[in-house]
Amino acid sequence: MRTAPTILHLDMDAFFAQAEQASKPSLRGKAVVVGGIGPRGVVATASYEARVFGVHSAMPTAQARRLAPHAAYLTPRGGFYRSISEQVMGLLRQLSPLVEPLSLDEAFVDLEAGGVAWDSASSRLVGVRLRAEIREVTGLTGSVGLAGSKMLAKIASEQAKPDGLVLIEPGTERALLGPMSVRTLPGVGPATGDHLRRAGIATVDEIVEAGEDELVRLLGKAHGHGVYAMALARDDRPVVAEREAKSVSVEDTYDVDIHDRTRIGLEVQRLAERCVRRLRGAHLSGRTIVLKVRRYDFSTLTRSETLRGPTDDVAVVREAAARLLDAVDTTGGVRLLGVGVSGLADYTQEDLFAQAAEAAAAADAAESAETAEVARIVRERAEGGQEAEADRPPGPEGAQPVERRWHPGHDVRHTAYGPGWVQGSGLGRVTVRFETPYSGPGRVRTFRVDDPDLEPAEPLPLVPEPSGGGEAVGRAHA
Repeated sequence: MRTAPTILHLDMDAFFAQAEQASKPSLRGKAVVVGGIGPRGVVATASYEARVFGVHSAMPTAQARRLAPHAAYLTPRGGFYRSISEQVMGLLRQLSPLVEPLSLDEAFVDLEAGGVAWDSASSRLVGVRLRAEIREVTGLTGSVGLAGSKMLAKIASEQAKPDGLVLIEPGTERALLGPMSVRTLPGVGPATGDHLRRAGIATVDEIVEAGEDELVRLLGKAHGHGVYAMALARDDRPVVAEREAKSVSVEDTYDVDIHDRTRIGLEVQRLAERCVRRLRGAHLSGRTIVLKVRRYDFSTLTRSETLRGPTDDVAVVREAAARLLDAVDTTGGVRLLGVGVSGLADYTQEDLFAQAAEAAAAADAAESAETAEVARIVRERAEGGQEAEADRPPGPEGAQPVERRWHPGHDVRHTAYGPGWVQGSGLGRVTVRFETPYSGPGRVRTFRVDDPDLEPAEPLPLVPEPSGGGEAVGRAHA
């Protein structure tokens, strides 16, 4: 463990919920729950106002509704959260080359490796400046912990919540840890915690009093030695720079099992398109296409197909996913579908052309008119054709267009009323509140779900552009 508190842990405060409150003026200061909103949904994040009622992450949404029936229940906007996370992680990388993200809203930073801090005073100054920069760039708050080890820095950031900074001075670690629950230590989960409690060990001080031999007897050699070392505040784990992604994937869980085979096929196509957008956003391509299907009885099947070369072509990934689906029995219904790409590589134009040529050659030899049509699209793409046409999913003949789904919390724009967000939908109607991050609480209006003047929209940034254009939009439609 270091003799100076130069390891920083950042944890954004109730990240998803805070981002929704910042985006929606009418929800500021109110209980907000983000997660799956259906009967099988699970809470991803709850605002501090919702936590007062006992709502917390990983809780079934149905239980959360019983505890906080008047809260706003919103479906996650993953792309929006990722864009904010990228801004925050960018600020952290300006401090040090050693940044270890744990999730979208949490990371360790080695300040010493970046040469920006070397003692308590300089570390505190960096933490204060970082919190101010995060607020300026994203409009959100984060809590910062500073200590001589990763374990203690994370404990410090938890104590700092919400919107604070805690620095653990060298030499005070043992006194701080002593009265804390054994669950505070890394590697002590619910099962280990219960096992220790039954042995009469509930606090970190009691672990030290029991001694290392007793911990080994209770938990086994490796785990016992590790937990005892943590209880003595010994943690030499380094901050490890983020590792390269091994795969890119997306999946959806459905509130009601899907039985219609055509609908399942359309969902797989949609997931393939989302997966490719994420792949391209990371400037990657991949060779192995993976399909994940969780059936009505909770059995989970995965099927994969490895291509001859890496691709980020939406038509190629879509077709591979469709072939994989053909080999899966969905009788009885499915509750989850996912599409992923692994075997990742940096994207190169030559890879795409090679893959397109292979697909075209295969299609020329095929008798299926549908396969030939896909090959034509791929050829046009390789020769400089319009990407919009290549991205259009081929649907079964005579298939009815899928009804637009309006997810609570997601962004929309109306031709007359401007930007807003979905409050809810049902019985052929969708209710929208028209407001922006820069306006006051907006008015609510209801439309038919197929209203041609209403369409999905991209989220507005939480902090307006320097030109003030976003602010003007907010005033115009408040």
